[in-house]
Amino acid sequence: MTQPLVVVDWQGQRIRIIACNKVAAACGIHVGMAASAAQALADGLIIRPRDPEAERASLQGMAMWAGRFTPSVTLAPPNGLLLEIGGCLRLHRGLADLLQQVRVGVAELGYTAAMACAPTAHGAWLLAKAGLEKTVSDLAQLEQLLVGLPLALLEQPPAVIEALDHIGVSRLGDCLRLPRSGIVRRFGQALVDEIDRALGRQPEARARFVPPPSFERSIELPTPAHAAEALQFAMRRLLLELEGFLMQRQAGVAALEWVCHHERRDATVLKLGLAKPMRDAARIQLLMRETLGRTRLQAPVHTLALRAPQVLPLAAANTDLFQKTREADGEWLLERLRIRLGRDAVHGIETTDDHRPEHAWRPAQGTQRAAKANRHRPLWLLPRPLPRCVDAITLASGPERIESGWWDGGDIARDYYVAQDCNGTRLWVYCDRASGKWYVHGVFA
Repeated sequence: MTQPLVVVDWQGQRIRIIACNKVAAACGIHVGMAASAAQALADGLIIRPRDPEAERASLQGMAMWAGRFTPSVTLAPPNGLLLEIGGCLRLHRGLADLLQQVRVGVAELGYTAAMACAPTAHGAWLLAKAGLEKTVSDLAQLEQLLVGLPLALLEQPPAVIEALDHIGVSRLGDCLRLPRSGIVRRFGQALVDEIDRALGRQPEARARFVPPPSFERSIELPTPAHAAEALQFAMRRLLLELEGFLMQRQAGVAALEWVCHHERRDATVLKLGLAKPMRDAARIQLLMRETLGRTRLQAPVHTLALRAPQVLPLAAANTDLFQKTREADGEWLLERLRIRLGRDAVHGIETTDDHRPEHAWRPAQGTQRAAKANRHRPLWLLPRPLPRCVDAITLASGPERIESGWWDGGDIARDYYVAQDCNGTRLWVYCDRASGKWYVHGVFA
């Protein structure tokens, strides 16, 4: 966004800024400034009131996205996530690589974050709240950092923090030097317990974030989108959240619905069907580019929503040891052709339990794979067999005798051969055993 934007909330008797973008910061606007003062510094300043419900939804979306790194994600409202990563460091090639992945992913989603790592969840949370982006490996080092943090970072009632400040106790280290019995008697057990959890002296139990059974998320666009292609950035953010959600569920989706909300008009729904369940955000976005290139919006879009009503089990695929190969792209090509030509124009084929060539295949149903070709039979069968003079062809192999169909009145008795005509074309021909006549039934590629 090129315009200055701030988020405001009531603080005391004034409306003050609680967040601003980089453009606003470049104009001299900062957190804590009065909204009236900010308006004097930046022309065209966009002011948005704080929306707690939207913040909760965004935090849940981030939790779903974080499921790509670890299944143990905990919400720390209003603006924090706790990720237990001790059991997944090898999967992500070590702590440094994991932190880099998280940092890049957060920026790609359009957020900023302070990240800290520590042996205790609450210790890491306090470091992050203080803006100390540290990676702490042991409890002794953690204590050295925590003792200098202000008590205002603790999750204690303001009255407790204010009372401690009146007696000259403003930091965690000051509190640790006081007698524990006296702190408990004057300020309650909760204060001591929280400090102990941060220092690893007391275990802490936190409820894991459980993703919902289906995925539905929306995002309000900074400015209305007049062209379908302008929706790609918002789609990318939602697809990244969807990918993390599906990784947590070890699942995939075979269909998606994009709902484009307009002012004073009914919403536009874009549907994407997949040849088989998948969760790869990059691939799905490429398919959506094909769809957006053929979509004309009836009105500007102010909010984009993504729905995945049906979540299907999806086992992880084995990959090549040296990462030189990728999953076969048959379904990928099929999906792109369906988007360009229409779902009814492109389909695979599958075999049926019938030896008669004209009844031995049918269009594939659902997401089944296409049938494997029989090298002795051509993929191209003529709509109906054509008479052929046997003297004009050379038989190369055969016969393959087929006698079938007596149960439905379509019985046949044929001897099939692979033949070649004078032009070198390979044909699939047969001799009707009842009449002795020869026919061409197929052509080899």
